[in-house]
Amino acid sequence: MTTILIVDDRSTNRNIYSRLAQAIEEGAIVHASASPHEALDWLNSSCPDLIVTDFRMPGMDGAEFTRHVRNSKNGADVPVIVITAYDDRAFRLQALEAGATDFLRSPVDHYEFTTRARNLLKLQRQQQIIKGRARALEQQLRISERSQAELVRNSRKALAQVIDTVPAMISASDEDGRIVFVNAYFAEFVNATPGSLLGRRINDVIRSDQSQLSKNIDTAVSRNKGEAASFEEQIADGSGSQRAFLTTKTSLREFIGGVTGILTTSIDITERKQAENTLRHIGLHDTLTDLPNRRMLYERVQQEIDADQGLFALLLIDLDRFKSVNDALGHAGGDRILQQVTSRLVTCVPDGNLIARMSGDEFVVVHTGINVAHDAEKLARQIIDSLSAPFLLDGSELKIGCTIGVTLSPSDGRDVEKLLRYADLAMYQAKAEGRNTLRFYSPDLESSSVNTISLETDLLKAISHEQFILHYQPKVDLGTGSIVGAEALLRWMRPDFGLTSPQTFIDIAEETGLINEIGAWVLNEACTQAAAWQSLGYGPFQIAVNLSPVQFFRQDIVQLVGETLERTGLRPEHLELELTEGSLLKDVERTRLTLQQLKQLGVRIAIDDFGVGYSSLSYLKNFAVDTLKIDRSFVFNLADGTRDEAIVRAIISLAESLGLKVVAEGVENNLQLGCLLSHPCDEAQGYLFSRPIPAEAFGTLMLERPRYLFPKQGGRLRKAHIT
Repeated sequence: MTTILIVDDRSTNRNIYSRLAQAIEEGAIVHASASPHEALDWLNSSCPDLIVTDFRMPGMDGAEFTRHVRNSKNGADVPVIVITAYDDRAFRLQALEAGATDFLRSPVDHYEFTTRARNLLKLQRQQQIIKGRARALEQQLRISERSQAELVRNSRKALAQVIDTVPAMISASDEDGRIVFVNAYFAEFVNATPGSLLGRRINDVIRSDQSQLSKNIDTAVSRNKGEAASFEEQIADGSGSQRAFLTTKTSLREFIGGVTGILTTSIDITERKQAENTLRHIGLHDTLTDLPNRRMLYERVQQEIDADQGLFALLLIDLDRFKSVNDALGHAGGDRILQQVTSRLVTCVPDGNLIARMSGDEFVVVHTGINVAHDAEKLARQIIDSLSAPFLLDGSELKIGCTIGVTLSPSDGRDVEKLLRYADLAMYQAKAEGRNTLRFYSPDLESSSVNTISLETDLLKAISHEQFILHYQPKVDLGTGSIVGAEALLRWMRPDFGLTSPQTFIDIAEETGLINEIGAWVLNEACTQAAAWQSLGYGPFQIAVNLSPVQFFRQDIVQLVGETLERTGLRPEHLELELTEGSLLKDVERTRLTLQQLKQLGVRIAIDDFGVGYSSLSYLKNFAVDTLKIDRSFVFNLADGTRDEAIVRAIISLAESLGLKVVAEGVENNLQLGCLLSHPCDEAQGYLFSRPIPAEAFGTLMLERPRYLFPKQGGRLRKAHIT
């Protein structure tokens, strides 16, 4: 049963080291002491297999404690690991000279702690096995004085045979560092025979990267007889390849005729080190892009802060429109885009600067060695230009772009968390100013962050306090000039702010999940109002309601729509649900089934903002849709012979061939209307007909029974009233 002694005056460290020690091997017994004096008292009556001690303790430091351990009856040969936060070599040598076996840097890496402790226990047991066998052989020597000489010869031969079977390099050298014994493993490693190595200096035979440290330890071990010390080194084998070894040195008597020598045991840990390096790389790098991850980013920024070598910048890069790409192409396509982004960043960013992936579509560049803020701005603009160029994926070009927030240290601060938060604030401000740009952090952005938190708090109250209202924008039949429906548009009567557009709060509503409750309210309110207008005799009237992608993928969306129609009394064919292209392509199979179930209820489905996403004939063919709504960006500059007119004409032709209705959004002037009238566009909506207006005003408009008289191109729109 393995016994491990933990010595640390801090209870938190004792608890952590005790748990780690118990994980070294099953059934390990851990004794934890709060003071070195208490531990020494315990050591008088107990014999541990391993001791782990802190260096800095009140009353007695780790070096003095180790010296007492080595002078005790039960601690002379026990491996001692000293944990120290000091990086000064003098502290290490002080503990080494006192008899420490190994060191760990605080704060302790858990994997390194258990691995080093496990290796020392393994070495301790091997040495105990060797010493046990040596004692057994020594006992045999004493059985009979008459055969003592023969027993000595046999025991030495047996001991040599035992040592030759150990899979480690074992050697003995005299005080001058000359070899007096090597085992077969040692000789084979250096491509020599044991006899040819005798008398040679061990440092001439072994090509180690720690040769000077090895000499220092030899001196220390010779001076502190009976104490062992361990260290890691790289040793070149006969072919020149570097191998990693864990080497332990201890003093040796009698073996070379009564003169003190050094027994050296080196275990090959190359595979273990390679595994450690692999695990460390995995722990510090992003698996998709192989860029440093958040943990490595924090370490690097802290190093720059501690080095205090002058100005450096953090550039937080957030990809624009990546969510739409991911929704349309799936995670596999999105991952390939992220890998292309990584390649461009590596090309843009000078060597010596760190590029890290923070999260899904966020990257951070640690830009060092700059003199002024303009240096960081110059690099940021290069990155923006690089990522603004189209990305090629499976023969298709995609444009995403990026927005960058920049913070500087030490001028903006010397705390890693704060610097990253400042860069994040600057990035969101840049997005608010139009995306595909950059913004430096300034203290006034803190108030914007507070406003965001305030917005979320107010949004939580909006539903229960009945602060949401709906405005309605009429949809006009371009064949008859009659109002045939309306789109329900959400507005928020926010206290102290007045009427607030969804663009201000919809992202937060989706992030917090409030969009589900808000969307259900909008659906119920719109259906209730539409049913009321129909009951007043306004004739066939269709109400259009926008569905958020988050709301659409709720598992009960079909049930929600069905229950709302039943509760409000609105006929299903008079309800049209509007979805964006991105939401349709997020989960194609699930979307197809959901649309089928909604169509079975009898409602109509429209694709909103058609043309700006990833318009595909495949989903128009496979999804049960009824209407295409031409995005206002194509209508804005609409005129005969323009590129936008060609796009609108193509969309209308596509819809006509598939038997779909076409609605043009954002019609604001007679020129746009005239162009639409020259094509078979079914309906239109926009400020030319009416702004979105409250329900009461919309009811008044319907009472007038207006019919818009459409002019020929070049004329002006007129409105007639039907009595």
